[in-house]
Amino acid sequence: MTADDAQQVRSPAAIGTAVPQGASKVPAVTAAFWVTKALTTGMGESTSDFLVHRMPSVLAVVLGAVGLAVAIALQLRASRYRPWIYWLAVSMVGVFGTMAADVVHVGLGVPYLVSTTAFAVALAAVFVLWYRAEGTLSIHSIVTVRREVFYWLAVMTTFALGTAAGDMTAVTLHLGYLDSGVLFAVVIAIPAVAHARFGLDPVVAFWFAYIVTRPLGASFADWLGVSRARGGLDLGTGPVSLTLILLIAVSVAFLARTSSRMGDDRPAR
Repeated sequence: MTADDAQQVRSPAAIGTAVPQGASKVPAVTAAFWVTKALTTGMGESTSDFLVHRMPSVLAVVLGAVGLAVAIALQLRASRYRPWIYWLAVSMVGVFGTMAADVVHVGLGVPYLVSTTAFAVALAAVFVLWYRAEGTLSIHSIVTVRREVFYWLAVMTTFALGTAAGDMTAVTLHLGYLDSGVLFAVVIAIPAVAHARFGLDPVVAFWFAYIVTRPLGASFADWLGVSRARGGLDLGTGPVSLTLILLIAVSVAFLARTSSRMGDDRPAR
């Protein structure tokens, strides 16, 4: 483990906590990680919108759920971090997480403010249960099945929360998709600055940024894809989805190449 990795996993919660040795199931947190994550959030938004408007909504949700289940099963069965499997799982979480948030609002008529609050409470509950069970929320300690289950529960909840929050700022607060994207681009810099200048715990900073990547990517994807009447460029959700999928593939190929050089089967500490 590098010195940077050691710094990222060091937190008050992890002090004195024994972490079992094993192969890490998640990637190193690098600039490429954040770029790929933002691409998956945009792709999840545009692909979800494309599917639910091109086929019966129930069928679209079922297909999204099946895709997510298969991807998560592959990830849980993997013995260590495999870039293609991991990012497939993240991408499917992006698609289904968007569908889940949209069903709550469109299908059940729940206001975005209410759904955003509810998903925030749900995420807090996941973090509390995870911390009580494992004593750390560091992603660099994901070396057991139970920790990985907690991790993916948190990831799925962050996607639903981010989707609701992005729609809330764009629609309920009338900022529009472009201004919402700019807003979240500013917000995502807060944890980095707070960590560098004021010593914000790296685990807190990571999850703060992780949550914000969702509305950041989704807002810009909506701006590109939706009609001009809704404040977008009207490029279409299909072309936007296809473009983002291709960019994700290129980014994951880069991550796979760099991870093979670095050796991602290193044990987590």
